[in-house]
Amino acid sequence: MARTNGRDLPFLVAGGGIGGLAAAHALALKGFSVRVLEQADGFREIGAGIQLGPNIFKALEKIGLKDAILADAWKPPHQEMRDALTGKLITDLPITEEFYRRFEQPYAVTHRHDIHATFLKACQGSNLITLETEREVVDFEDDGKAVSVKLQTGERIEGRALIGCDGLWSKVRGKVVGDGKPRVSGHIAYRAVLNKEDVPADLWQPGIILWAGPRTHFVHYPLRRGELYNLVAVFHSDKYVEGWNTEGDKELLFEHFKGQRPEVLRMLERIETWRFWVLCDREPIKEWSKGRVTLLGDAAHPMLQYLAQGACQATEDAVWLAEKAAEQPDNLEAAFQAYQQQRYLRTARVQIMARVYGEFYHARGPAAELRDAMLSSRTTSQSYDSIEWLYGTT
Repeated sequence: MARTNGRDLPFLVAGGGIGGLAAAHALALKGFSVRVLEQADGFREIGAGIQLGPNIFKALEKIGLKDAILADAWKPPHQEMRDALTGKLITDLPITEEFYRRFEQPYAVTHRHDIHATFLKACQGSNLITLETEREVVDFEDDGKAVSVKLQTGERIEGRALIGCDGLWSKVRGKVVGDGKPRVSGHIAYRAVLNKEDVPADLWQPGIILWAGPRTHFVHYPLRRGELYNLVAVFHSDKYVEGWNTEGDKELLFEHFKGQRPEVLRMLERIETWRFWVLCDREPIKEWSKGRVTLLGDAAHPMLQYLAQGACQATEDAVWLAEKAAEQPDNLEAAFQAYQQQRYLRTARVQIMARVYGEFYHARGPAAELRDAMLSSRTTSQSYDSIEWLYGTT
């Protein structure tokens, strides 16, 4: 087939998760055609609740999906941290009009399925996007004019460029970066979702509540307009299992949370079946683009969940990638380099600070006392100052 710098070919997106669909939608808005290649037999998002900081809403506003995401979300009035052993309030961050004035956007929590469904609907509504399932990308070749992708079936597909949105265990990253397996953090997260009516009335709270314990933390908050309640319990463990949806051992969970506040234990007891995942990340890198191939989201910069920025940073990536591609549509190698240059320091900072926050949440002994003294002495304005770097820019 005759080609002029591959312009008659679509962008190929490996992976149909939040990042992949956000990228497809953002590129289509710039007039590019896109084929999304998802390895599963359907487009779905496994998981539970995620937090959405003001920075993702700035990105969503640029691609016209802010209101649709907010329609399913819950806006918590505050975030608080308590000592899981004593119940003492450590810090309480109001999410009020002052917060909105400071960061110019809301803070919300939502179900991963809901935000994914919004991106999916937007992609389904575009005649520039083709959504394909059971299409696992296992290899690719870049000849400088186009990219040829090899699927698990052996089939080959040609595209203008390839965007690896295939997550933490990205096969595209394996060839672009080649840095081996992810770094196992030594932390495990158990997750569950309850219907509101299954939460004891005296324990249901509208805010985001985090119970910080020695080498543990437990967080809970409403989801889906308040109809659901999200629970996430994290503790230190050397256990390692790939994936996001393994059934968790309740006895192991309660062993780690033994001796904590009745509010914590009563909430944990409400769950019949927990799902867990092992928390992993990677060392920050400066280069994740090579020729007409680039990475996005967890494939580029996987991070621990302690800053609640995985989906947020992937969505920022998508917006910037589309912007840079639109600026240099005939030189995608340069566009991808510009996108990478725009993003690598910001995402590296989030990766590093997420590790630091994990240490804060799980502190024990003198470290916990120092954390409590530092956080409890801050004014609301000082607390906002401390997150300006994250929420104030994209």
